[in-house]
Amino acid sequence: MNTFRPFVLWIALSLFVASFAISCSQRVVKSTDKMLAVSIPDKEGATVKGRVYAKGRGLANVAVSDGVEVTTTDENGIYYLASGKKQGYIFISIPGNYEVNTVGNLPQFFKYLQASREVVEVVDFELTPVRNDNHSVVVMTDFHLADRTDDLSQYARFVKDVNGSIQELRAQGKKVYGLTLGDLSWDNYWYSRSFALPEYVLQMNKLNTTVFNTIGNHDNDPYIAGDWDSGAAYRKYIGPTYYSFNIGKIHYVVLDNVEYLNKGGKLGKIGERNYKARVLEDQMEWLKKDLETVQDKSTPIVLAMHVQLNNAPKADQSATQRLDNASELLTVLAPFKRVQVLTGHTHVNYTVENTPNLMEHNIAAVCATWWWTGKNGYTGNHISQDGSPGGYMVWNMSERNIDWYYKGIDKSRDYQFRAYDLNKVKITAAKFAPNSTDAKLKNYTNGYEVASNKNEVLINVWGYDPQWKVNVTENGVPLKVTRVQAYDPLHIVSYAAMRLQDNATPSKGFVTSKSAHFFKATASSANSTLDIKVTDRFGNVYKESMVRPKEFSTKMM
Repeated sequence: MNTFRPFVLWIALSLFVASFAISCSQRVVKSTDKMLAVSIPDKEGATVKGRVYAKGRGLANVAVSDGVEVTTTDENGIYYLASGKKQGYIFISIPGNYEVNTVGNLPQFFKYLQASREVVEVVDFELTPVRNDNHSVVVMTDFHLADRTDDLSQYARFVKDVNGSIQELRAQGKKVYGLTLGDLSWDNYWYSRSFALPEYVLQMNKLNTTVFNTIGNHDNDPYIAGDWDSGAAYRKYIGPTYYSFNIGKIHYVVLDNVEYLNKGGKLGKIGERNYKARVLEDQMEWLKKDLETVQDKSTPIVLAMHVQLNNAPKADQSATQRLDNASELLTVLAPFKRVQVLTGHTHVNYTVENTPNLMEHNIAAVCATWWWTGKNGYTGNHISQDGSPGGYMVWNMSERNIDWYYKGIDKSRDYQFRAYDLNKVKITAAKFAPNSTDAKLKNYTNGYEVASNKNEVLINVWGYDPQWKVNVTENGVPLKVTRVQAYDPLHIVSYAAMRLQDNATPSKGFVTSKSAHFFKATASSANSTLDIKVTDRFGNVYKESMVRPKEFSTKMM
């Protein structure tokens, strides 16, 4: 294979993106000449200074940072920062009811530094006033775009779905923003497929809104060992790997909680791509300083990061911590009365409440099972390992009131659960993988190779948290509903069975996972109709009248 031509194309695309960003920044500087005409005197120790303003007037109390130090603007919008210029940029925490310019969909809340520490640089930020107390955030994670597994054609359906949601939300009077949670690309294919962060940016620009991004473990350069250097491409093409911003009355924080080690990585050689899940000390210290600028501790905090804070809970909702320094992070966040933590990485949905004030939402992937189940020739079910449809979350904020829901791609807003008649669930090679054998398939069927005769129904409620309610009645009589850990049978036949059908071995990390957002009820008859009613924490009701027997197939909802 001739790898030179794709490499040249990649370099050309990279130069185009960089030149586009430079030209836009030049236009911004030109538009601020009137403000720059008023000089700011130097201040001892300050290596960066500047103004934050809108419509020619300085904005007070705007946080400005270099990723280490944090300061705020004075009453005239002027700031001074004693920056060591380690990160190579300065960024602001966009205040509520303001926006910044964008390059494509990338918000330009940061500017790259050009000089050494000995030179005092002037860095100004011009903002635009908006009204965004009433806003929505579309939260998306784990794209894993690599121009393989039919991902780009599937991604086009995702774009259509998200843009439809954005249009609906705007029609409701919402300002709409996007927020990703990492693994935007797939490091293993940066070079072999010539598809990396610049290509992701072009795809992201198809979304009809400004998008704030988060770095994931797969967004680091696989040719480079060490966390800081491997993140250089992300900082170049997307921006800071951690930062904060405000929309309306909500304070958002984006963290990089991946310490990318990549043992053995070097030019021309992909390393082990190994990493630790932790917030590095310098970043934790920055977080403390950033949160000190939020003086009202009743301000809702939305914290975004890639790797999950907690592992998936059991049926009793108990969970272990995943982040190495989770306890320290929880201590830093403890003063705030309402904290929502948004994470990805696992490709499944679950929630964990660490304290009455803090709740984690681990969100299933845009790519579902790494784009496999929706691939051409497969079942067409874009489904995650826990049975969730591949999708995204929509968060609605009005002043300080918050609600949310999970939206499956190509699915109705009301599609919030799937119910199985276990009497009819029997997974055999003859029906689902005729090119394989029952012996091979049994390694993945998790007991579903034998049909049940217990008149049980299994209900997968992927958005569940303990404030949801699941009710089942049979002929008007309530049935006992029990939360259980289970495997989703539709995912088994959509991934593992299809891989065996292709005479391939299912990847260990992609096979069906055991999840605790399942519920069981036992009917008195195999033929009765069951009324299933699921109510979320906000009082929204989702129903199914389950006529039994209910057949099990790859085409079921």
